Amino acid sequence: MYVPFLVTAGVGSAIAITLLARRMDVIDREGHPSRMAWFAIVSYWPWLIKEIILSAWTVTKLILHPRLPISPTLIEFVPTQKTDLGLVVHANSITLTPGTIAIEVEPGRMLVHALTRDGAGGLQNSEMDRRCSDLEARQP
Repeated sequence: MYVPFLVTAGVGSAIAITLLARRMDVIDREGHPSRMAWFAIVSYWPWLIKEIILSAWTVTKLILHPRLPISPTLIEFVPTQKTDLGLVVHANSITLTPGTIAIEVEPGRMLVHALTRDGAGGLQNSEMDRRCSDLEARQP
C-alpha cells in the first residue's frame, strides 16, 4: 500500500535507523559501498550480466544433453581482493553465475563448487577475479 503516511513513515524510519547506527558506530567502513571504484562498476555490471547469460546457456545445454556430461568439481584458489567488500562481491558474482557457487570465503582463500571441470578451471586468475579487484577503491 502506497499511502503517503506509510511511505513517509518508512523513509523516516530508515533515516532514523541509519543515523542511530552511525552514532553507535556500528556501520563499518568495509561494508560501505562508497569506497568502491564507481568508474569500474559501470563496466562491471554489463560484463557480469553477459557472463550470467552465457553461463546460463552453457548450463542449459548441459542439462538438455542426453548423456548429462557434468563433472561436479570443488576448486580452492587464492582471490586477489584485499578487502572484505571485494571478497563478498567476488563470491556473490561467482554464485550469481549459473553452474558455480562459492562455498567458503576467507581472506586469501575461496572454495567454489562448479558443475564442470572446465568451469572450475576457469576460476583461478580469472577475468572475474581481476574485475572484482578493480572494483576495490585504491587507498592512498
